[in-house]
Amino acid sequence: MNPLLEKFTTPFDTPPFHLIKTEHFLPAIQEAINFAKNDIATIKSQPLPDFENTIAALDQAGDRLNVVSAIFFNLNSAETSDEIQALAREISPLLTAHSNDVLLDEVLFDHIKQVYAQKDQLKLNEEQDTLLVKTYKAFVRNGAQLDEKQKNRLREIDKELSQLGLKFGENVLAETNKYELIIEDMGNLSGLPDAVKEAAAQTAEEKGKSGKWVFTLAYPSYIPFMTYADNRPLRQEIFQAYNTKCSKSDELDNQQHIKDMLRLKTERAALLGYKSFSDFVLEERMAKSGPEVMHFLSNLLEKAKPKAHKEVEELEKFAKELDNLEKVEKWDFGYYSEKLKKQKYEVDDELLRPFFKLENVINGVFSTAEKLYGLKFEINTDIPVYHPEVSAYEVKDENGNHISVFYADFFPRAGKRNGAWMTSFRGQKVIDGKDKRPHVSIVCNFTKPTKTKPSLLTFNEVTTLFHEFGHALHGMLAKGTYESLSGTSVYWDFVELPSQIFENWCYEKECLDLFAKHYETGEPISEDLINKIKNASNFHQGYQTLRQISFGLLDMAYHSTEPTQIQDIPEFEKKIMEATNLLPDVEGTLMSTSFSHIFQGGYAAGYYSYKWAEVLDADAFELFLEKGIFDKETATSFMENILSAGGRVHPSILYRRFRGREPQPEALLKRAGLV
Repeated sequence: MNPLLEKFTTPFDTPPFHLIKTEHFLPAIQEAINFAKNDIATIKSQPLPDFENTIAALDQAGDRLNVVSAIFFNLNSAETSDEIQALAREISPLLTAHSNDVLLDEVLFDHIKQVYAQKDQLKLNEEQDTLLVKTYKAFVRNGAQLDEKQKNRLREIDKELSQLGLKFGENVLAETNKYELIIEDMGNLSGLPDAVKEAAAQTAEEKGKSGKWVFTLAYPSYIPFMTYADNRPLRQEIFQAYNTKCSKSDELDNQQHIKDMLRLKTERAALLGYKSFSDFVLEERMAKSGPEVMHFLSNLLEKAKPKAHKEVEELEKFAKELDNLEKVEKWDFGYYSEKLKKQKYEVDDELLRPFFKLENVINGVFSTAEKLYGLKFEINTDIPVYHPEVSAYEVKDENGNHISVFYADFFPRAGKRNGAWMTSFRGQKVIDGKDKRPHVSIVCNFTKPTKTKPSLLTFNEVTTLFHEFGHALHGMLAKGTYESLSGTSVYWDFVELPSQIFENWCYEKECLDLFAKHYETGEPISEDLINKIKNASNFHQGYQTLRQISFGLLDMAYHSTEPTQIQDIPEFEKKIMEATNLLPDVEGTLMSTSFSHIFQGGYAAGYYSYKWAEVLDADAFELFLEKGIFDKETATSFMENILSAGGRVHPSILYRRFRGREPQPEALLKRAGLV
């Protein structure tokens, strides 16, 4: 018996992780593809195609396949193994081939065209109209109008791209796990907070190196070392390791994978009639075109660069006065930045950590969601989880109705990729009149508890938790009919609005008072400390803005340039980054080879969307500041027009419904101290 193919008997039909074995996945995927093919055959057999039997039916087709593949690929990100990675290389081409079988099916596309031709006579509501247009475009934009030879080439390209993306991610994870900075002399720990040293000793113990201290390239290990370690050569060593991932001309090198992906993406775009991959992607974005993205980034660059220059000059002067440092290198920036921030604002992470015990912050996130949207979170130990560190909750509204299942997975593991993300095991949709509620998860890599201390978060980790929870709210509060338009299924440059706006509550006293209490004394965070957090909130914002712009420019350059012109990856990266690079280049470093957002995730020709959505979130939060951060009317409007609406209409329409006007950039520039 294969539990992935049986009816789930777990609470809320959640994945039965306690029954699933690795060997279940391949046969389940193969059988689920057969189920999906039967669904497609039923649609094609309809003598008179209409919206319900073709467009709506297609949205529901392959439901079991969607669930099984979501379980598999979520595990491949959060709890992978050599066996799962090998399976991914086998399963991914099967799914790509099936997707192409659907999108390139002439009979199916003919049915869709017949319905699309009647669009103006069908009297569809706005959600149905969006689904019809989106479905028709999805087929056209994925080759339905190509000839047979072109279709076959498209299939080959997509198969290769799916394999290359997997390999890129596997290499980054392997390189991250491979490196260890082993310290035996306690003197080399100078400057590091006790909690960081204790965590490093615990890591050493887990790796069979008791009595030593081990630092890794996982964020909760790497970032504190770069921020606090007095030993400059060791900072340089770990910096070099972090910034040369997958670029060492060995079996984990990703440079050729990048070239191959760019060549294939460009060829794919050309097959479909587009000059570049970015042209193809941006056709379905708020930004609409490459020139509009470049205009947006260039305007921001013009505003941020003067401030960033001043920040770097101030830091260089500070480092000279403090340590007689003649030249600030990239491995010095975080170290002296933290010291300067403490001097200017009398606040630093180690002063704040005791007020941000993970469990308290989780409760604070839940309380904020309850005050805004009436949600209640109840731990449910009957819901199976995929790792003992994962917690599962039932989410209810203020009337006690079931809203969602919510999973939370917070700590680094060898089988988990770096970073933080929100994902779903099941999306929201309505089937036969019944609302199928979503199963949503957030995955992070936060500071782990030690033998003597609970998990105490940095303020940056607090904002990360709020950020990912904002994405989760977008998924949990979904209220659509069709899964492909529900929850986070929106334009890529709109999807960050719910996450980024939620970060704003972290800086407000009314919110911090809900959860920021000293983990030992229970003393609430003082108004003085809150003011210092707010005052320091745009510290080095010019530099950080420049950094984000540099990633956006690099992404756009990769996906707009003719691949034959990109012969040397380090040289290309250096050239693009010149306009934003304010510190000396470090020979041999290369970030492209671990730029997973654009070469493994979904941000290709889309990294600009983080800054784009910041314009939206700053402008939207201004309304909360005017009305009150927990104002019920404003929160209800944001929930109905943004969080619950999904992609039922164009995001600019949804935003105008909430804000009453187009977004304005002034709020972001003001918040970042750029005006």
